[in-house]
Amino acid sequence: MEALIREDESAPSGIPQRWGDINWRRVERNVRAMQIRIAKATQEGDWRRVKALQRSLTRSFSAKASAVRRVAINQGARTAGVDRVVWNSPEVRWQAIGRLRRRGYRPMPLRRVFIPKANGKERPLGIPTMLDRAMQALYLLALEPVSEGTSDLNSYGFRLNRSTADAMSQLFVSLSKRASAQWVLEADIKGCFDHISHDWLERNVPMDKAILRKWLKAGVVFQGQFQATEAGTPQGGIISPTLANVALNGLEQQLVASLRAKLGVANTKKLKVNVVRYADDFVITGNTPEVLENEVKPWVEQFLATRGLTLSAEKTRIVNIAEGFDFLGWNFRKYSGTLLIKPSKKNAQAFYRKVKEVIRVNKTVKQEHLIGLLNPMLRGWAQYHSPVVAKAAFTRMEYLIFRSLWRWAKRRHRGKNTEWVRKKYFASVGTRNWVFGTNALGKTGERYWMELYSIPSTPVRRHKKVRGDFNPFDPAQEMYGETLRQERMVENMSYRRQWAKLFMSQRGLCAVCQCKITKETGWHDHHIEPKVSGGSDALGNRVLLHPDCHVQVHFHGRIAVKPVYDSSIYFVEA
Repeated sequence: MEALIREDESAPSGIPQRWGDINWRRVERNVRAMQIRIAKATQEGDWRRVKALQRSLTRSFSAKASAVRRVAINQGARTAGVDRVVWNSPEVRWQAIGRLRRRGYRPMPLRRVFIPKANGKERPLGIPTMLDRAMQALYLLALEPVSEGTSDLNSYGFRLNRSTADAMSQLFVSLSKRASAQWVLEADIKGCFDHISHDWLERNVPMDKAILRKWLKAGVVFQGQFQATEAGTPQGGIISPTLANVALNGLEQQLVASLRAKLGVANTKKLKVNVVRYADDFVITGNTPEVLENEVKPWVEQFLATRGLTLSAEKTRIVNIAEGFDFLGWNFRKYSGTLLIKPSKKNAQAFYRKVKEVIRVNKTVKQEHLIGLLNPMLRGWAQYHSPVVAKAAFTRMEYLIFRSLWRWAKRRHRGKNTEWVRKKYFASVGTRNWVFGTNALGKTGERYWMELYSIPSTPVRRHKKVRGDFNPFDPAQEMYGETLRQERMVENMSYRRQWAKLFMSQRGLCAVCQCKITKETGWHDHHIEPKVSGGSDALGNRVLLHPDCHVQVHFHGRIAVKPVYDSSIYFVEA
């Protein structure tokens, strides 16, 4: 067991004695170091070493503590499994670390619940117990470096540093040019999580087979009745998305390799076959519908059949890009040869129904309370669609929401005239009229202006896609990871405030060359202890560098150091 005491505390033998003694920074560093070794062994194809390192990681104190912490503090921590137990105290969490043992472990059945889907159907979720969640989180720490190293380049679902916006950007690359493919196979796997073959998973997932088999065969409890599980990995489990990704890995690489073996490299390139996948939803481009119907679709069906899966007949179709298709809440369509990506009508309608329902069930609440409920929803929807052509959709959505809010206000004061209602609930702010807002009472007792989030004010900016071969567990790609994170955080006001603090603490000087950082020189946000090695995002672990100095740090051995206890900046030669 590693020494994990905080530097300013002491305990017998240097070993943590309680939950509060654990040095989480050191825990993350220890886990990350082992994950990097697993990723390196995976790249080298040394599977015996991968297995040995995975076994070592899952038996370590650091990994167990990290797994317990993850399930004890995430959003689902208050949702219990069939045993109705939650880990809501430091004492219980400390005891849970010692319970994460392979020997004698037997998972309990999952608690089955159903949540509504947009099409009116219900999606089954399986909720494991806290102990089973922690065991899954523990083994996921060992599986994720392997999964990342063997994933398809254009797989974007449930992976570190990847998102739906990355999948959208890759589709733009594949379809936007004049010479791009004009046909698309829009595919969906029927009940992917419910039908994955257990036998295939046990043979092919690179993890402890005995533990995996126990999870797959644990069964579910619904309305007091136990149901055995003969196939599938239930949605709701921490490790389930990664298992599904492992099952679908190879869809892109093996399809292209199969076409090359059958038709040759030159002919395959002319087919313009590109695969973009997000979890179990994927699209495949092609230059003709015959290629997709006669070559690609049969191969995909065979690929899925070996895993116990089939394509959904109602959701799988071949369309021309001029007709357009929906994917991940966006509509992709070429207008007179120009590809435009817009929020899909289905997505906008579903969001409006959700907003309207919130307004409907809060007829009598104070105006500031309703604004507090709506603003996170509006901001989240607008920011999700901000990388696409969304201004028209934003304006339309604001009008629809205004109409619902106007009805909400009029209903509350049936005896008042229109002008009275307008003055009570709406105001003019700058050049904007009819702003839904009020003077709300703050926690300090002072009044402040609170208004509804303006969807059209959300800036539309192109998303920069993550590089296909980026591996977050590869130390050689740490600089690229830092740059990617900085670019994605640059519009976040909280991070801009943090950079201002760093700039002030460094007196406006680069941490390596001690020269001024200006708008002309530019700057990079550098982690002293790399993120890939478990370094934190705390200000004490970050410094601002000139872009060229950043290159020197990563490739020429110069090291920038900023002590946590002082605002002074030092640098040394490695």
